[in-house]
Amino acid sequence: MTRDYLTIDDIDTKGKTVLCRLDLNSPMDPNGIILDDSRFRSHHITLKELEDSKVVILSHQSRPGKSDFTTMEPHAKLLSKLMKRNINYIDDIFGSHAIDSIKKMIIGDIILLENTRFYSEESIERAPKDHKKTHMVRRLTAVCDIFLNDAFSVSHRSHLSVTGFTESLPSIAGRIMEKEIDSLNRGMSCCERPCVYVLGGTKVDDSIKVTKNVLERGCADRVLVTGVVANVFLAASGINIGDVNISFIDKQGYLPQIDIAKGLLERFPKNIGLPVDVALNKHDERIEEKVSNLKPELPIHDIGIETMVKFSEEISNAKTVVMNGPAGVFENEPFALGTHELIKAGSKSGFSVIGGGHIAAAAEHMGISNKFSHVSTGGGACIDFLAGEKLPGIEALRDAANKYRKK
Repeated sequence: MTRDYLTIDDIDTKGKTVLCRLDLNSPMDPNGIILDDSRFRSHHITLKELEDSKVVILSHQSRPGKSDFTTMEPHAKLLSKLMKRNINYIDDIFGSHAIDSIKKMIIGDIILLENTRFYSEESIERAPKDHKKTHMVRRLTAVCDIFLNDAFSVSHRSHLSVTGFTESLPSIAGRIMEKEIDSLNRGMSCCERPCVYVLGGTKVDDSIKVTKNVLERGCADRVLVTGVVANVFLAASGINIGDVNISFIDKQGYLPQIDIAKGLLERFPKNIGLPVDVALNKHDERIEEKVSNLKPELPIHDIGIETMVKFSEEISNAKTVVMNGPAGVFENEPFALGTHELIKAGSKSGFSVIGGGHIAAAAEHMGISNKFSHVSTGGGACIDFLAGEKLPGIEALRDAANKYRKK
């Protein structure tokens, strides 16, 4: 496969000091215990391939003001346990302690530097050439040979540790980044038909941007909508979804999306699949109703049985399926059915991709995430990619590849 960025296969990392941007940001309990190790496990393949290098890891945990904004010490301990080797935690990012620790490394060593967001300039959105001037980039560049970005999930932000080193060091994608780009590109390549997108959840504006992009580009044959996304499209189609559901849409700031959805329905009437029935929540009891016969005082919390059957058939018969967002309030058991049934259908399709976030968590909970071709590690980054937006982290890798190849 011809790529417009470089990978571990393109640059010799043996004996080199590789500065790796990983995403180890994970949910933690009040006692500082990491509750989910999936991101740690996902980066294992990249770190395994760097056994003949000196590996310096940059990562973050949470952000200022949050209760779990803390050091990377527990992350180093967990990574050590999972990799069955010692990962040294350095309570410094680019000061004398960090620089001296890097200089003393031998081949095979791995160190994890302090939370990058402890440095105030980390989260400022700047162009790579501006990040290049910072103390952090200048000091770490002086003691590292190669920059590796394996943090797809934060690559929709032009943060210092994501794009800053690509101006100064030969820069490559790690295996997670490589798989994310290749899998999502395949989902948008229009080559394996029929291609079905299943979009749900509460982030209506994001899903509508994806719908617009994949239908205008001809990437998708069908876009099936569920969740609050479906409520917006149902309202746009003229269905009276009730004041309680309109009020929720309004509170989320998505009322203007109804007109945008109406325009998409007019342009692509055969390509957008709407629910024909839904599950209403009446004191936590599941009430099934046709969309033409809704009780306006009850909130819509899931798709209905008839819609599940109809959508599941389309999904399981598709050659390519991209899923993002749950079909309903799946955290509440009576309304998890739609999400679970569509995930089961997606696992049976030819090539299947699940976006990050809640739907990935649901597939993991069901124990069938391994039946999908790819489960994305990045919610916001995945959505931006599918919406056709350029991700700064990926663009920086592409620019770095062009400079490297010219040399």
